[in-house]
Amino acid sequence: MIKNILLTTTLLTTSLFSQYNFNIQNITPEVKERMLKADSWRQGCPVHLNDLRYINVNYFDFNSQTVSGEIIVHKEVADDVVNIFADLYAIGYPVRQMRLVADFGANDWESIEADNTSAFNCRPVTGKKKKWSKHAYGKAIDINPIENPYVNRKGYISHKASWKYKKRVHKVNSPADRAVLLKNDKATKIFKSYGWTWGGDWRTIKDYQHFVKK
Repeated sequence: MIKNILLTTTLLTTSLFSQYNFNIQNITPEVKERMLKADSWRQGCPVHLNDLRYINVNYFDFNSQTVSGEIIVHKEVADDVVNIFADLYAIGYPVRQMRLVADFGANDWESIEADNTSAFNCRPVTGKKKKWSKHAYGKAIDINPIENPYVNRKGYISHKASWKYKKRVHKVNSPADRAVLLKNDKATKIFKSYGWTWGGDWRTIKDYQHFVKK
């Protein structure tokens, strides 16, 4: 079932939005097969496939082209997600790519290395094998993870391509630079306006890519 909703952004009347499209679907047999093959979902995960939604949204890539991405989230946040990406599209926020984590064998490391924006993945919290991540519930999104790295308590970043983004500033006007998320950026505020919290606000560990809906 495809579900269309009324987007809440006030910018929908502009010509820009003639290119913005989205749809929300139940998990189709084809998508289910991709998830099972990659083990991004399996029996025993904390959320059933019936409670997940497969979403296509448009975004601007790093070549300033409008392309379609795919993401899986919990049904309770599906409307949020299409509205958030509509607002991100309206401000021209760039996204490197947006593919299912199943395309990377459900391997979070490989997805990050590809600078892939993703959401659902049935996996535990990093470093805590007995606790499910919010990604396992489909209520967390990691956006442009290379430009917005996870930084541990000691200031270490695992992905080498992210080292140059440890200092959180906008340096030059390039797509990668504009993808960097800072506290007062419009993109960060868009997520927060829908009630999502940001890992960049955490006190010790910083997870600049990470937005979660409680």
